[in-house]
Amino acid sequence: MRVIIADDHPVVRIGLRMLVNLNANCEVLGEADGPDSLLDLLATTPCDLLVTDFSMPGNSHADGLKMLSQVRRTYPKMQIILVTMFANVMTLRATFAQGVQGIVAKDASAQELPMAIKSVAEGRRFVSRSLRTTLLQVDARNQSNLPVLSAKEYEVVRMLASGMTVSEIANRFKRSVSTISKQKNMAMQRLGIANDVGLFAYARESGMVQ
Repeated sequence: MRVIIADDHPVVRIGLRMLVNLNANCEVLGEADGPDSLLDLLATTPCDLLVTDFSMPGNSHADGLKMLSQVRRTYPKMQIILVTMFANVMTLRATFAQGVQGIVAKDASAQELPMAIKSVAEGRRFVSRSLRTTLLQVDARNQSNLPVLSAKEYEVVRMLASGMTVSEIANRFKRSVSTISKQKNMAMQRLGIANDVGLFAYARESGMVQ
């Protein structure tokens, strides 16, 4: 399995390479220190698996979900494992919607990344034990009738709160303005929010934007 690693911290990349190399069937072909260098590397180095951080400094693709969306559209068959400190449940679910097959917490045991690689190679999804616990806790709260946004609604709300317009989001996802507006309105209905101010406040409070 041909592997590319991406993380903006050199020490982390060294650790990831060591863990990937524990699998005799894996070969690390290259490393990137950010989303822009990652996309450049992928363009010249075909690989089967990307092991990447979620949030890395960069220019046009510093946003983690935007980066994943670009990677997924360009390389639809490539498998992706996130190794991240990010633990916002809604964002984690959004990464699965972008085609991520595995999520490993950076504070997980050293055994988890090799386990994730094995699971993904066998066509199974992998989530770190600590993150599974968080997801289960949120699912339990959601069963108490708390509003749950779809992945598309979540992404529209997150992008609106980050400063994008409905037209810009429609162009970004190749959808119509009407479709984006409908998803925005449906999200507001689910959340019981009446205006944009309330929607942006919800996005900040829930950790969608900083």
